[in-house]
Amino acid sequence: MRVTQSLVQTQFLTGLNTLESNLAQTQAQLTTGLAFSSPAQNPAAAGSVNTYNQVLAQSTQYAANANSAQTNLNIEDNALTQIQNQLQTLRSLALQANSGTISPQDLGAIASQAAQIQKSLIGLANTQNGNGDYIFAGYASQTAPFAQAAGGASYAGDQGQILAQIAAGQTIPVGDNGDTVFNQIKTGNGTFTVTANAGNTGTGLIGATTVANPAAYTGGSYAIKFTAPNAYQVLDATNAVVASGTYADGQAIGFAGLQISLSGSPAAGDSFAVAPSGNQSLFTTVQNLVDTLNSAAGTRVTPQIDNAIAGSINDIDQALGHTSTVQTAVGGRLNAITTQLAIATTQQTQLKQTISSLQSLDYPSAITSLTNQQTSLSAAMQAYTLTAGLSLFKYI
Repeated sequence: MRVTQSLVQTQFLTGLNTLESNLAQTQAQLTTGLAFSSPAQNPAAAGSVNTYNQVLAQSTQYAANANSAQTNLNIEDNALTQIQNQLQTLRSLALQANSGTISPQDLGAIASQAAQIQKSLIGLANTQNGNGDYIFAGYASQTAPFAQAAGGASYAGDQGQILAQIAAGQTIPVGDNGDTVFNQIKTGNGTFTVTANAGNTGTGLIGATTVANPAAYTGGSYAIKFTAPNAYQVLDATNAVVASGTYADGQAIGFAGLQISLSGSPAAGDSFAVAPSGNQSLFTTVQNLVDTLNSAAGTRVTPQIDNAIAGSINDIDQALGHTSTVQTAVGGRLNAITTQLAIATTQQTQLKQTISSLQSLDYPSAITSLTNQQTSLSAAMQAYTLTAGLSLFKYI
């Protein structure tokens, strides 16, 4: 092949361009601190970095979801603590009203305090987070879920439960709807209720009620009827006699797996209804207590009033137990979030380190390369200058 001066110049220029390009790339690496700035410069490493960045972005989003859920659940936990404090105060007032020594006039003052507690409970049930969302409204988070109404409070939320994804394949509820928290509370002792007939004329009072034999209780309804002050029959829903006996003050009457203590002196014809527990709103429980106290204020305390207050105390106990169960579940979710955030932090640190090891520049090596490239380029340019000046015509 014939080597011409033009070919030599072309080869020199191609080499110079390559050296300048490499030098420019090294200078860019030193400026950015990155080993490569485009996938073409290192396809394998760039592909790995892209994959790790996607995983990192997903982990970061999960962590953001977890932090938001944690904030909401902390607000709910605090609201539930305050609700239980209010219920404990209400229970103390009910016990005071049911002490047997309080005057009818004092019942009115207790009723006023109970009414204020009801307003406070409704306010807590309408708790909002920092975004203005009502945490107990379900999906209807822009609507105040509770408003005071006859019989307690009305509910304007829904039965939804908002979920947040805090990890791949792991979602967690960020709150509880108000229907579940406040409206689905069992009455009585949680299994059955005992209520005195409004027409009772004796002084029979309802005491402790328990399920002595769960296997024997089928959930039916019964009536304890006194045929005489010291004699009773227990009738089922078909009016069939299932038990009978002689009554003594403070005696526990047992039937169908149940134990019901009565005290005082029932009159012949008095009766007590036994029925399976149903669901009742917390606000209905409070309103029932307020109504009972107001009905006796300024008049006299009767056995019917005492039995009604005792029933309210049972219902308050159920509300305390129910909200405590909800709060325990909230605590479990908060623990799960704390654990997942710790895992996410570790994962993100490892991902960043891996990405850095693939993409970050080795400065000592790059500086050495830069020096060598600058030397090579300088030498090449000097050689090209000398070579370009050579020509046979100069010697003719």
